[in-house]
Parts: sequence; C-alpha cells; structure tokens
Amino acid sequence: MHPVATLLVLTNLPDRPSAEALARELVERRLAACVNVLAACHSIYHWQGKLETASEVPLLIKTRSERYAALEAAIRQHHPYELPEIIALPVTAGLPDYLAWVTAETPASDHLED
Repeated sequence: MHPVATLLVLTNLPDRPSAEALARELVERRLAACVNVLAACHSIYHWQGKLETASEVPLLIKTRSERYAALEAAIRQHHPYELPEIIALPVTAGLPDYLAWVTAETPASDHLED
C-alpha cells in the first residue's frame, strides 16, 4: 500500500460540456491528478418527493486524501446541482507507480505555485 492515501471521488454532471469543464478545472488546479469523463448514463432517483430520471455524465476523480476538502469545495462551487453527488472511496490497493503519480500531481496546497 502507498503511504499517502489515494481517493477515487465520484460525481455526476447534467451534460458533457459541464462535466468536461469541471474535470479541466480540477486538474488545472491540481486538485485531481486525473479525471475520467465517462459516457452518459441514465439515473433514477427520488428528489423532493418525486421519482426522477435524468441523463448524467459521471466523473471518476483521482486525488489524495489531503486534497479532498479543497476538491469538494471546488466541485460544489462549479456544480450546477443544488445537491451534487460527491462520494469519496478509499483506494486500498493499486499499482505503486500510479499511486505515486497521483500523489505527485496533487501536491499539498502550500506547495502550489500561483
């Protein structure tokens, strides 16, 4: 296991342009090492007492646990939903070189250049 905790964070956006814009923002700000913008999916859920359906574009976001708070804040700031899905899953194993790359690409905020 890699010494720095890696997270896989999931969220969904209403369309491809907003998903790509958020993905780019997170990577440019080094809050994420990589964001996969997946194919649109069909979601079914309850919202405000009604059964809803929507086409959504999922994002798979790779980051380190120390960057999670800033990542969550950025998602909330740029997300069009009133209540965005933001779920962080710990990565318990992975290719050590890949996990090291995630760590290197998401430096602690006090090491970032403006």
